[in-house]
Amino acid sequence: MTGGKNGLSYAEAGVDIDAGNALVERIKPAAKRTARAGTMAGLGGFGALFDLKEAGYKDPILVAATDGVGTKLRIAIDTGNVDTIGIDLVAMCVNDLVCQGAEPLFFLDYFATGKLDVDQAQRIIEGIAEGCAETGCALVGGETAEMPGMYHGGDFDLAGFAVGAMERGTDLPQGVKEGDVLLGLASAGVHSNGYSLVRKVVERSGLGWDADCPFGDGSLGAALLTPTRLYVRQALAAIRAGGVHALAHITGGGLTENLPRVLPEGLGAEIDLSSWTLPPVFRWLAETAGIVEAELLKTFNSGIGMIVVVDEARAADLTRVLEAEGEAVTQIGRVVKGQGVAYRGQLL
Repeated sequence: MTGGKNGLSYAEAGVDIDAGNALVERIKPAAKRTARAGTMAGLGGFGALFDLKEAGYKDPILVAATDGVGTKLRIAIDTGNVDTIGIDLVAMCVNDLVCQGAEPLFFLDYFATGKLDVDQAQRIIEGIAEGCAETGCALVGGETAEMPGMYHGGDFDLAGFAVGAMERGTDLPQGVKEGDVLLGLASAGVHSNGYSLVRKVVERSGLGWDADCPFGDGSLGAALLTPTRLYVRQALAAIRAGGVHALAHITGGGLTENLPRVLPEGLGAEIDLSSWTLPPVFRWLAETAGIVEAELLKTFNSGIGMIVVVDEARAADLTRVLEAEGEAVTQIGRVVKGQGVAYRGQLL
């Protein structure tokens, strides 16, 4: 077919297919590092195959989760520090999967940008691969979308998709009852929720992302990009040890909204706020913007990234199991009659 002298190409419209192909080749080694039992093919196909039987399942139930990183991306974009944002993406998906009692099996990502920077994209996907490798989850594919006119000035967006499995009848929550003990697992900071408020607080403080961090070492931007903790390996060890009735990933909605999601009708929770120390980042946020305790607890994880609801008789043993996996474990409360979360003591 003969084109006119003013004919346009896709590249002139802003989409570089060659750059996309180059990215796929660059990230193949990272994806290969995440291979696990059940992985059947590498990147590049129209779809990804996974063999549940090879992964060891006899009567599996599949569990799927999808999530993003929210406006934490804004800090990564503005600072150019994109190396760990992929860990956040994986964590937001696989930490939810394990709350259902599922083992994460494979992960796919969606990366959209106005103009593909292959070096930047490789750094992001290397972070995704790191999160997958740490949780035994294979990075089996994804989509890189170059969308000129939709994203501007180096902006990009990320979404993640994870699939896990469990044997039939082992799903969580299950067996939650009055008197169950709440074991809190420490967060690494803000994780990936509440960043619209975080950015407002930073704006009010008058500090830039490159300013010295007022609550820790390094720059403020770097501190706020501390990645979300991955709780999969630890949670699965506790589940397999027996006595775990539920897990709650403390994301948007904080302790106040997330814990009730795993409690049956007629049961609530009582939490002792004095049982753990509020991490410095949350105290700085609260003091800088006058955030009251109730708002803090409803917006952020406030230092507790995952709650494990366990049988009272198994609490001590499961604490040891979790500590052996490197967790900082705090008994923060109990399941009680009622509804919602009742707090006693003070966090601030």
